[in-house]
Amino acid sequence: MRIAMIGSGYVGLVSGACLADFGHDVICVDKDENRIAMLERGEIPIFEPGLEDLVASNVKQKRLSFTTDLSKAVPGADAVFIAVGTPSRRGDGHADLSYVYGASKEIADALTGYCVIVTKSTVPVGTGDEVEKIIREARPDLEFAVVSNPEFLREGAAISDFKRPDRIVVGAETEQAREVMSEIYRPLYLNQSPLLFTGRRTSELIKYAANAFLATKITFINEMADLCEKVGADVQDVARGIGLDNRIGSKFLHAGPGYGGSCFPKDTLALVRTAQEAGSPVQIVETVERVNKARKIGMATRIIAACGGDVRGKKIGLLGLAFKPNTDDMRDAPSIDIVAALLAAGAKVHAFDPEAMEQARPMMPGVTFADEPYACADGAEALAIITEWDAFRALDLKRVKESMNNPVVVDLRNIYRPSDMKKRGFVYSSIGRA
Repeated sequence: MRIAMIGSGYVGLVSGACLADFGHDVICVDKDENRIAMLERGEIPIFEPGLEDLVASNVKQKRLSFTTDLSKAVPGADAVFIAVGTPSRRGDGHADLSYVYGASKEIADALTGYCVIVTKSTVPVGTGDEVEKIIREARPDLEFAVVSNPEFLREGAAISDFKRPDRIVVGAETEQAREVMSEIYRPLYLNQSPLLFTGRRTSELIKYAANAFLATKITFINEMADLCEKVGADVQDVARGIGLDNRIGSKFLHAGPGYGGSCFPKDTLALVRTAQEAGSPVQIVETVERVNKARKIGMATRIIAACGGDVRGKKIGLLGLAFKPNTDDMRDAPSIDIVAALLAAGAKVHAFDPEAMEQARPMMPGVTFADEPYACADGAEALAIITEWDAFRALDLKRVKESMNNPVVVDLRNIYRPSDMKKRGFVYSSIGRA
């Protein structure tokens, strides 16, 4: 099938490359001329394991191409996916839909025949109705369908998630649209991927509900970690004990510095605003959003406390800046709030991340960025592990201890064993463990 992917950011590029790998003819569109120029040169503007090879392979096979001209990509397409950004709107927390609606108007002008317009972007309930209205007002005589097909991609595992999904949610109102979407995802049938057809509004809500539920699990185990510290329990054993219950499951029960990234913070906030406007507030999600914000700042307080309550003029080393490993995404990363609080307290912050430092530099003026992790430890009063990159799991701890001014390690991801660290002579602090 012929597919146009409007937006070549994280979701658009991964989705477009995977659909091309299924055998479809995909054109990825983006207004950012530099981004398209990079892609045409074979350079990938984001870090995602396996994506560079996947893009190169499908470009070579002439199934994947890139352009800044939407009017050339849309005519004749069987489906047009909208995968543009929907950031939180300043001031009220609603999703900013200006890019979605702008793309809809351009798509309407370029359509030449029946087409399925697919909202891949994360959007509030009712957005598909507005997209349909925009296109119908511009082209009242044209046959088309608007479908919701939310993405469920984990950064760092996006290609696997797209090709071996738990489910594919499609909100469609007509049988013809369902047939087109079934054909697009037909290559996945051998993997028995469940294709769940719903109404369009239901599909839009599924995405928000899923992210809010996962954010709630993270926040729940973080609060259990705080309780564990007070009563002398071990949060990792608690998480395993409840996670083995198949009604609960073990995923997203890892205590840490709070959730971040491109989805959970903005999606929980957008769901809160949508529910408030609908007159059906989601008070659990409201609390989750508030508690998670406070937790990020609280992690800086924990680091300061490990240094005796005063970090003025002291070097503090941070390992990891991205919101999770295997990505360079800094959006709403806990490290942002932690760094801001440490700098405000007078600390000299030195940081290293295997992939995210280029993204982090403009966000963190005043931070010294190191070339490797041991430079962060050299002469430091404390070393804090913010992101659980594999590179930090097997550090030469003897070298770390000898290079530090004080052997204080604050492990916000629980990647080391407390007993081992104490035997090695570290003053070790972790999350929810004795």
